[in-house]
Parts: sequence; C-alpha cells; structure tokens
Amino acid sequence: MSAVPPPGEQPQNIATAIAEVSERASQLVREEIELAKAEVAEKTSRLIRGAVVGLAAGIFLVLALMFALAGCAWLLYYYLPGNDFTYFWGFFAMAVILLLLGGLAGLIAARAVKRGSPPVPNMAIEEARKIRETVSGDADSAGTDLGATALAAQPSPAGADGATEAGS
Repeated sequence: MSAVPPPGEQPQNIATAIAEVSERASQLVREEIELAKAEVAEKTSRLIRGAVVGLAAGIFLVLALMFALAGCAWLLYYYLPGNDFTYFWGFFAMAVILLLLGGLAGLIAARAVKRGSPPVPNMAIEEARKIRETVSGDADSAGTDLGATALAAQPSPAGADGATEAGS
C-alpha cells in the first residue's frame, strides 16, 4: 500500500484546503470588524453620556452665576439707605447649592469622558495582534493548532503594553 495519493487527488485537496482557509480568514475578518464596531459604539455612548452630564454641569454653573449676581443686586439694594429686609441670603444659598451640583456633575462628566476617550477598539486590536502572531507562525507554535489555541486562551495584557505592541 502506497501512502502517496494518486496525482489527480492532490490538487483537489489543496484547492479545498485553500478555499477553507480563505473562508475562515474572511469569517475572522468579519468578526474582528463586528468587535471593533461594538467597542467603538460602547465608547461613543460613554462620551455622549459624559457630554450630556457636562452640559448639565454648565447649566448649573450658569444658573449659579445668575443667582449670585441677583444676590449681589439684592445685597447692594440692602445697603442702600432705608431698607431693613435680608432677602439676598436666599439667593446666595441657592447659588451655593447650584455650584455644588455643578461641581458634582462636572466631576461625573470628566470621569465619563475619561473612560470613553479615545474611542479606540482596544480589544479588536489585541485580537488582531494575537491572530497575526498565530498566522505568522511563532517558533513554539509552528504547524500545531495546540500552540494557536494556547495563545488565544492567554489573558490579554493590560495597560499600555498592549497598545505599544499593537502599534509595532
């Protein structure tokens, strides 16, 4: 028994293998694109939420300024001769409350924008880096699916290391 297939079968097996590799590669690219879209959508929604809360903070600060100016006007009126009422303290108290709300909303907005900025699909970039390493054939995993599976199962590095490796 000969282990070598007849000459007619070998090109068909190679063509089938090439077609399968091509199909899997296009499937992989589609999945990476979907991952990138999902990541960018999530980060964009965070940025939008941060912008909305920032807008609320701006409104609170403008209202606080208006109340402070109105309080100053009442205070000025109080110091004019012939007035014995102290209505201005209510305006100043309202201004302080609005300043506190504005500061709190500003902090929340800054955190939301910081978490969502920049809208870069880090997970998709990390997966693409792993795929590139697997396909390029590292010395340890050359020719074995076990090495590729082990590489894919490793946890991704956190922080700037993953971004620097993805950029190189």
